[in-house]
Amino acid sequence: MLVPMQSVKECCYNAAMNDNFPQMCERLANELRKASRILCLTGAGVSAESGVPTFRDAEGLWEGARPEEVATPEAFERDPDHVWRFYLARRQNLVAVRPNPAHEVIGRFEQIFPEFDVVTQNVDGLHQQAGSERIQCLHGDIWIDRCTECGHEERATSVAEARPMCPKCGEPSRPGVVWFGEMLPPGVFERAVELASLAEVVLVVGTSSQVYPAASLADFAKRNGAFVAEINPNATAFSASADLVIPREAGKMFPELESRLAKIVQK
Repeated sequence: MLVPMQSVKECCYNAAMNDNFPQMCERLANELRKASRILCLTGAGVSAESGVPTFRDAEGLWEGARPEEVATPEAFERDPDHVWRFYLARRQNLVAVRPNPAHEVIGRFEQIFPEFDVVTQNVDGLHQQAGSERIQCLHGDIWIDRCTECGHEERATSVAEARPMCPKCGEPSRPGVVWFGEMLPPGVFERAVELASLAEVVLVVGTSSQVYPAASLADFAKRNGAFVAEINPNATAFSASADLVIPREAGKMFPELESRLAKIVQK
């Protein structure tokens, strides 16, 4: 039976569903325990819980600045200093930001499960700070300076006062992020698709499921037989397709999930 989208949202995010939170975590813990390959897809909502503004919120990253002014190759060619001022300000804001409990538990899961991978749309490096190493960054890394001439990449260890220049050839560098209209980093999405095809359980965390091609990965995994769980306080374009929807912030859900996993292991 076809269900109108509004009805799907209501049935997925009503009070009764919130009351079933412990049972949902228990079910997901059991699915994870049975799986040998797990994929975690994360979006801006996870970082937002650490205080990182998102693109889509009313008070989000682009408030007061249109994307085409700072996040396109054309903008950089037109005014690289303006673009770099924007990204250096973003880096400065990230200095005080720390991984939240969701990042931390996801990082520990990599040590618990032999095949646990993260594919993220976030560029802030918080997953890496929390210990994630098996990670594919679809949209790049804001802390990378990439030479516009020779392609050399260097990780920034502090926030520069002016736009960086390449230490190899002396030409200007650009932020190592994917701008609007650009292709994803070579091989990264291909690896993400491979992980989605192999995964037995997929966690879709803090993403609106509206940004493609990243949004296609959960659907692809489900078509390949994966159990797909969505963790998001708000209904998304993928909610109706998920095998399990947990309407909670990731930072509240993951510690509970970790605790229930530990109890299952002890049995």
